[in-house]
Amino acid sequence: MTEILRVQGLRKAFGGVVVANGIDFSLSAGAMHCLIGPNGAGKSSFFRLLLGEHAPDAGTITFDGSDITALRSFQRIRRGISVKFQVPGIFKALSVRQNLEVAFQDHLHGQSLGATIREMLDFTDLQSEEMTPAGILSHGQQQWLEIAMAVGVEPKLLLLDEPTAGMSPDETRKTGEMLHDLNGRGITILAVEHDMAFVEQIARRVTVLHFGSIFAEGTIAEVIDHPGVQEIYLGTADV
Repeated sequence: MTEILRVQGLRKAFGGVVVANGIDFSLSAGAMHCLIGPNGAGKSSFFRLLLGEHAPDAGTITFDGSDITALRSFQRIRRGISVKFQVPGIFKALSVRQNLEVAFQDHLHGQSLGATIREMLDFTDLQSEEMTPAGILSHGQQQWLEIAMAVGVEPKLLLLDEPTAGMSPDETRKTGEMLHDLNGRGITILAVEHDMAFVEQIARRVTVLHFGSIFAEGTIAEVIDHPGVQEIYLGTADV
């Protein structure tokens, strides 16, 4: 398959804390891939390096065939990378529709803007909440609104940092179904998650980070059965 993302020798440290320790990682276009690992493994820092919020100390990031290592965040977004972080970044005082307008206004205009807003309201089942202030939505609805804000600009790569944090089991399952739908539309998905049931629902392959390095990689079954992963992450190793 065509490679959409390649990271080579990525290193980053804050003082004596190393958050990326020579990471080599690649992602095929159309993939559904999860990053897992214990707290402090460097997962969120890795996302921020991909997005350009942190500048690496060494290494390169290639996206869709171009070196983006030196690009700023907004330039990477314009090339087709979108992100949803763990804490919803919505405007709570604005309505659901206004949040979508703000997210899309630099990318869409006129009829295209209105059509995309309607499509995202339908996609997230937020049609009846269109004029509701976003701050009074349920937690799950707020997460879905931000997913809509991230995907309405039609990214090639969607980064999700713990998209189901705080959700009920039903909301988590529905989120997984939504991501499969998006992936079916051609969006490559890379998600950080702790919920192993959710990882099993969406991921074709899983990468385990530990102390800023790739510790293991494979299918969800291979990763779960890996004794080292059980020890550092699942806490069930018989050693």
